[in-house]
Amino acid sequence: MRQLSHPWFVAALISLSLVPLSAQDEGGGTFVVDDDSFLLNGEPFRIFSGELHYPRIPREYWKDRLLKAKAMGLNTVCTYVFWNMHEPLPGQFDFSGNLDVAAFVRTAQEAGLWVIIRPGPYVCSEWDFGGLPSWLLRDRDIALRASDPRFVNAAFRYLNRLGRELGPLQIDSTGPIIMCQVENEYGSYANDKKYLTFVQEGLRKAGFIVPLFTSDGPATHLLESGTLPEVLPTVNFGGNPQRAFEVLESFREDIPHMTGEYWCGWFTHWGDTSWGGSNTARQAEELRWMVENGKSFNLYMFHGGTNFGWMAGANRGRAYAPDVTSYDYDAPLDEMGNPTPKYMAFRDVLRDHQPKGVQLPESPWPIRGMEIPSITVTHSADLFGSLPPGLSLPQPRSMEELGQDYGFILYRTRLVGPKHGTLTVTDANDFALVYLDGRFVDTLDRMKGGTSIELPESGSDQPVLDILVEAMGRVNFGEHLKDRKGITERVTLRGVTLMNWEVFQLRLREEERSKLRLMDADNRSGPRFFSGSFQIQDTADTFLDLSKWTKGVVWVNGHHLGRYWNIGPQQRLYLPAPWLKRGENEILILDLFGKEARPLSGARGMRKN
Repeated sequence: MRQLSHPWFVAALISLSLVPLSAQDEGGGTFVVDDDSFLLNGEPFRIFSGELHYPRIPREYWKDRLLKAKAMGLNTVCTYVFWNMHEPLPGQFDFSGNLDVAAFVRTAQEAGLWVIIRPGPYVCSEWDFGGLPSWLLRDRDIALRASDPRFVNAAFRYLNRLGRELGPLQIDSTGPIIMCQVENEYGSYANDKKYLTFVQEGLRKAGFIVPLFTSDGPATHLLESGTLPEVLPTVNFGGNPQRAFEVLESFREDIPHMTGEYWCGWFTHWGDTSWGGSNTARQAEELRWMVENGKSFNLYMFHGGTNFGWMAGANRGRAYAPDVTSYDYDAPLDEMGNPTPKYMAFRDVLRDHQPKGVQLPESPWPIRGMEIPSITVTHSADLFGSLPPGLSLPQPRSMEELGQDYGFILYRTRLVGPKHGTLTVTDANDFALVYLDGRFVDTLDRMKGGTSIELPESGSDQPVLDILVEAMGRVNFGEHLKDRKGITERVTLRGVTLMNWEVFQLRLREEERSKLRLMDADNRSGPRFFSGSFQIQDTADTFLDLSKWTKGVVWVNGHHLGRYWNIGPQQRLYLPAPWLKRGENEILILDLFGKEARPLSGARGMRKN
């Protein structure tokens, strides 16, 4: 990477060389929980950790982010492992490219950092379905995160395969992995101790021998539900650490105190009036309190990154609330990987608590950004004219029941009997556009709780009804995890159930996008693909400004940048330099309300309104 020649990088390597990872020495090392202390190779050790996730960061930037973690004063990094990314279909695993978690762990070791892994099988993380694979939902009555053999056996297969990737990278084998989490905030979900024991045993059978731990909220009832007697409990919180550790102490004595997640920021939903911000001064003082009182910690997040592709999750309380594409999280490193004032404030706290003889470099190197004044869109294709072969079904079925994981799905039928009146969809998850004889009628927005619209008269004998449904992210936390996409039950018109549907699955994978018949752009309204290209002389990070567009998804050079939506607050999508190339670059946009190409450009940074 071009940043590696920066003079600060040379200083960083000199500094990092003063803190060797002893487990890298021949013969391996040890990390144990000893009464109220962690012992690293027999010596007391406190974990100063920060969370960052390999799929949310382009692989070319892994080392950059990890060295910046070390430079802030951290000695450890923590990552979830995302089951749905690694096993997209049952028994078919992928640990390549940006999913090469073993390479990420080795890169952390090269940067002088220890590693904590959190393999789930459930991870939450504002990630689609909390990291669970969508194919679990093909079985309508499966019990998730429970001692249901169907769930446990699938989870065991995943953990065993993961053990082949990460088992050799544990501290006893000269690797940097020192701890492994059992499940994730289970006390906030259920109390099936048999299931937790299954996960514990599954990790051990998969070859994970390092100390295990759990993470739960700082409340007695959450700790009682989410922990196991022989597994170290930790607590997650976003403020008042003294109270949180008092709860932990009253729950279990004589253990090292650690926060599995200290929330130093927060996530953002579509439609929020502002980005999830936080009080840097307060957080710096709470971090100081932890380090001065002998606590270990994991900052959630040190660097959030981006929910590329379809991976942003959702919450569901009073209403469905999908997450934006950016996972900036108000973290010490921003989405682009640049240090924020929070980074410098935390660094000032940690500087005075480094091992003897270690000095942190003066300041980290920046990531270079660039503007792209204008991107020209020249061709378009009507989505309804680009459909794959359909399936004939008596009634609608969900994406998961049809073997579809992400994307869009179109349901089509001819109206026989009632032809106008109240149309009710049970349910359209998550955003649906309704058409009658090709004319747009209305939307059904799950965020607003809408399930019905008034269907007008069309004038034809057997009008064609189209319902195009976008999956906006499966719920990732709480009791509503069974969040199937598309139309999940039925459609009625004036109380009559509509039958005989043709269903078109729009996964929009590379092979499907390559078959689009793109022609000169025109002004026809409706869901449309727009394509174009732009020339650049050099590569640098940029943010695509989509504020003039309405709602959809974007690919650049085949890389799926994620979703955009003009309701905000996010209006710009992160486009990292490694995904660009000198010369011509290609862009493809699917806009659900596309009538014409609109102004499009690249900005140097993410504007937070």
